[in-house]
Amino acid sequence: MELSTAIAVAGTAIGSGLAVMTGIGAGIGQGYAAGRAAEAVANQPEAKSDIISTMILGQAVAESSAIYGLVIAIILIFVNPWIKM
Repeated sequence: MELSTAIAVAGTAIGSGLAVMTGIGAGIGQGYAAGRAAEAVANQPEAKSDIISTMILGQAVAESSAIYGLVIAIILIFVNPWIKM
């Protein structure tokens, strides 16, 4: 393996790892939102449906960023033009 190929493989591995780490932030955000929603439902049980629907919408948006990170990581690993095997 040439040095330039090794550098490309290392960069791809580091980049895909960083892209997958977007899931950490999304997971923390979703957990925080769920906790706050549970607290809001406990304080106002009559607004449960509004709180739950708003929470689910927010979690869907947060999850999309994690999915984008996963897609970028998959592209970097499997469709890398600099690495020819």
